[in-house]
Amino acid sequence: MSSPPPALHILAPDEPPAFEVVNPEGPSSAVLLCDHASNAVPRSLPELALQEEALREHTGWDIGAALLSRRLSALLDAPLVLSGYSRLVIDCNRPLGAPSSIPEVSCGVPIPGNTIDAAEARARADACFWPYHNAITALLDARRDRRQRTAILSVHSFTPSMPGQDRPWHAAVLYGRDRRLAAPFIELLRREPGLCVGDNEPYHVSAGGDYGIPVHGEARGLPCVLLEIRQDGLLSAEGVEAWAQRLAAIYREIEARGLAGGA
Repeated sequence: MSSPPPALHILAPDEPPAFEVVNPEGPSSAVLLCDHASNAVPRSLPELALQEEALREHTGWDIGAALLSRRLSALLDAPLVLSGYSRLVIDCNRPLGAPSSIPEVSCGVPIPGNTIDAAEARARADACFWPYHNAITALLDARRDRRQRTAILSVHSFTPSMPGQDRPWHAAVLYGRDRRLAAPFIELLRREPGLCVGDNEPYHVSAGGDYGIPVHGEARGLPCVLLEIRQDGLLSAEGVEAWAQRLAAIYREIEARGLAGGA
């Protein structure tokens, strides 16, 4: 078991911050979140950084999600908050303490750099998890104080296959207790010729397995949805642009129906 680095030393002063906020004053009713935007690892965690293949793959981040989020932010003129470090450092869309928060095994791949004690887990949360979520909280609080209509769109990507399962869905619309955004997204995506759209599959949102939608969306009473795009649709600039244009057009139609935001 590795000895825990001090919390202040997880990220060195010259390393990138744990989050990035894009267009914080954007007037759109949409607020975009990208929980798995990066596959970066702090220098203080060299054993984790050695797992180069895992970091390149879905075990390390959501491939294409950051590019898609940034383009959606530009098309909708919407605020966007992106995580700054790999989900293997700490997963920003998992409750702290859940086995998948700092996974010792991810997608069947052992992650020996994550055999850590509670002190290092707290240090990673203080360095990478809480700054990201505190930035989202501050953004949402400011919009609430301005009485600005707000809906949460959490942008992710998923692998075309898992062991024993090929995934036919080109996109998936995930939700928990609140289907206000999910229902029209599913309806409008399924109008697109040739698209196979998952309704809460291959994943679903739950308070025990997710953080962003339950905490930033449902707990505030805001319409919220988690959008998953299959990664092979995001491997080129053309693919990213096509999905960004499609999702932006759908969100504008949902907005026009008056379904896209709460105060």
